[in-house]
Amino acid sequence: MASNIPEESTSFVGRQAELWRIDNELTEHRLITLTGPGGVGKTRIAMRAARAAAVRFPDGVCWADLWPLQGDGLLVASVCDAVGLADHTARTPVAALCEWLADKRLLLVLDSCEHLVDACRDLLGDLLTAAPGVTVLVTSRQPLDIVGEWTTEIGPLPYTGDNDALALFTQRAGTAAPGLRLTTPLHAQAAAVICRRLEGIPLALELAGAQLAHSSVERIAERLTSRFDTLDPADGPVRLPRHRTLRCAIGWSHELCAPLERLLWARLSVFRGTFDEESASAVCAGGPLTGPEVRSTLAALAAKSVLTREGTRFRMLDTLREYGRMWLAELDEVTALADRHAAHFADFGRRAELGWLGPEQVSWYRRVADAHVDLCTALDHLLVTDPDRAQQLSASIGLFWSCCGHLHEAREYVARALAAQPEPSPARTRALWALGVAVLLQGDLALADALGLECARAARASDDAEAVLAAGYLIGLTHLIAGRPMSAHTVAEQVLGPPPYDPFDSPGRLRCQLVQIFALTGLGELARARAEATALRRGCVERGEYWTRSYTDYQLSLISLLQGRPEESAEHARAMLSAKQGIGDKFGIALGLDLLAAAVAAQGDGAAAARVYGSGQAIWRTVGHPQRGTPELRAVREQCEQRARAAIGDQAYTELFHRASEERPGTSLARILAGDL
Repeated sequence: MASNIPEESTSFVGRQAELWRIDNELTEHRLITLTGPGGVGKTRIAMRAARAAAVRFPDGVCWADLWPLQGDGLLVASVCDAVGLADHTARTPVAALCEWLADKRLLLVLDSCEHLVDACRDLLGDLLTAAPGVTVLVTSRQPLDIVGEWTTEIGPLPYTGDNDALALFTQRAGTAAPGLRLTTPLHAQAAAVICRRLEGIPLALELAGAQLAHSSVERIAERLTSRFDTLDPADGPVRLPRHRTLRCAIGWSHELCAPLERLLWARLSVFRGTFDEESASAVCAGGPLTGPEVRSTLAALAAKSVLTREGTRFRMLDTLREYGRMWLAELDEVTALADRHAAHFADFGRRAELGWLGPEQVSWYRRVADAHVDLCTALDHLLVTDPDRAQQLSASIGLFWSCCGHLHEAREYVARALAAQPEPSPARTRALWALGVAVLLQGDLALADALGLECARAARASDDAEAVLAAGYLIGLTHLIAGRPMSAHTVAEQVLGPPPYDPFDSPGRLRCQLVQIFALTGLGELARARAEATALRRGCVERGEYWTRSYTDYQLSLISLLQGRPEESAEHARAMLSAKQGIGDKFGIALGLDLLAAAVAAQGDGAAAARVYGSGQAIWRTVGHPQRGTPELRAVREQCEQRARAAIGDQAYTELFHRASEERPGTSLARILAGDL
């Protein structure tokens, strides 16, 4: 059993009654929605409740953060990511998701649904019907109003007497001002006033506690009292609605920020997901706020709890981002910041594409994954304001997305970019190639072939040598998957030209060289294929390149099997799996597991082969395809599976295969890479 529940970065206080109640509700209802105002602690309670209930769900807990989503376009994709589905078919994402979850017994948590209520209602209506073993826990400022929904309202922490609000404030005070003690009468009285004024709202208490790094507890209580009294009637204070209390506390915290901190707070609201210092500086610097000042101001905002750190990245809570967005509008910078945000991520995509062939290739795959939501936000903006640049960005990141679980988004965004700008251009030619790769990986060979030919015509018309190579790769790969190795070899030979040439001259040349090696294997020219794959792999190792290297290991593993070298085949298959894990390529991992299983079977270990084949089947299910690959792999796979069955018997093979296929893919892959077959 595994889960992807986020780690808690700060201590947790109180809420025992709420957690006990939610735990019981999770045994009685299939859809529980935790409601309450922003900042009241719904997410933290959901984390604790999900972790406590995880033992009751054999398929684990799957957590989907919905707070970064600007609209409902990425809702299904975010849920697919959470449940480990990287669908490579042309089905609708909802249909693929429903089928994937149909036999699962898991807890799905959708965090921060209030801005996607209608879309979540529609999606959960389908999921809860298709997947009877799935339970859903939702956090939202309002109910979803769906049949069968059980709503639990989350209130603030108790803030009178010996209370949880005071305990939370005391802990945060100790973090901000380690030497401070709130046990003296004056300090204790001031702390009690703060908790009462902030009505026990956790986010408000966090913000107030962070101010103790620069102010006394008495001064904070005095300022809060003064601020709240100005909002109350003259005849005495009255209880404010909680959303006004929180807004007041955020506004007070905003006033206590230095001018540059307030400016950066507003500008950072343009980011939808987490962000790093580099992106913050590129997008938010300007005017009085210089690049170095952005970096120091980020640290100051984190110290004031306006930002939270997640490794090397930062996150702004929804409620605080909404406030910053309001001030960005007051500054009349909404459009300018959206333009700068889009321009930065367009440049980010260009640099990622340029870095694909270098030693930072794996790092770029991770950076593109981290920036996924903001890349989508930039594309949405550019599709309206600058379609040509949208084509450039979609083409730049298309291969990253197609390889690493965002195939539907790759196809959709590239197709939209092509439709938005139909005029011939280098960007359009590259976008045609990116779309062709996406549809090919979805199994649409006819459309991939047509796009490859269109890309080739456009490349020749513009005399674009790199685009000619890109088109050759797409056409050749289509031939390979269709079982036409001679055609693939001919295409690769034509675009590569006569030797000698350096395959590392460009990404297109490198990929076409790979197609040529695949074709040689398919044609049975194993000695030549082996020599060329070995040489290409050596070059990849020297340059720190992993994507091509992993596929040379794939070929060397397959060739070794065909030549009767199963131990060597297994070694190359493990190397492929390790590289693919670093990149996050599930399709490649599935291929690698099939090869490893075949190699193990060829060594006579039928039980281990059954387990590895089963683990591979689990990965194949996550990409939505039956076992795939070039025809020569399918033949080897079938032969070795028959050998494994013969070694241990059909019943034993079936039992081991089934048990491994039900294991969570990440768990089984980690075990296999550790040498436990």
